[in-house]
Amino acid sequence: MVKIIILLVIQMSKLEDSVNEILGIEKKSTDVAVKDFEQPAPVPRKIDETKNDVDNDYEHSRENYYNLIDKGNQAIEGILDIAKEGQHPRAYEVAGQLIGQVAQTVDKLQDLQKKLKDLKEVPGKTNTQIKNALFVGSTNELQKMLNRKKEDEIIEGKTNEPEKDKSGD
Repeated sequence: MVKIIILLVIQMSKLEDSVNEILGIEKKSTDVAVKDFEQPAPVPRKIDETKNDVDNDYEHSRENYYNLIDKGNQAIEGILDIAKEGQHPRAYEVAGQLIGQVAQTVDKLQDLQKKLKDLKEVPGKTNTQIKNALFVGSTNELQKMLNRKKEDEIIEGKTNEPEKDKSGD
């Protein structure tokens, strides 16, 4: 892709030189180098080793959402300028779509905050209600377990001690 762009730039510069020569215009010194068309290196992700993965991911996602919102706002300003100058309905339609996309990104940022809050609250919430219990074992083992449970349990204020005979000895 870069090679094609370089070839096009060279052809355009030759064409520009020919037109300038015909019109008697001095050549501008605009040298185009290959490095002008190279992709910039990606920005390294900042990882704070003192925080856990959830916090690092949250901060990275939050930073990306803010960058998207900023770029979206810049694009909105640009497309609105174009729409005002051209008065073309399609330009206004594109501006409206772009505004909607930025609004969705803002909603996603708010959802991210809610999700982080939910993730941090999960360890504190434990549900101790048992709705369905399943015993795996033989009937004999179940009876032994139930008998032990009855022996350990106090029913209606009574203990498992044998009652004394009240008939007078």
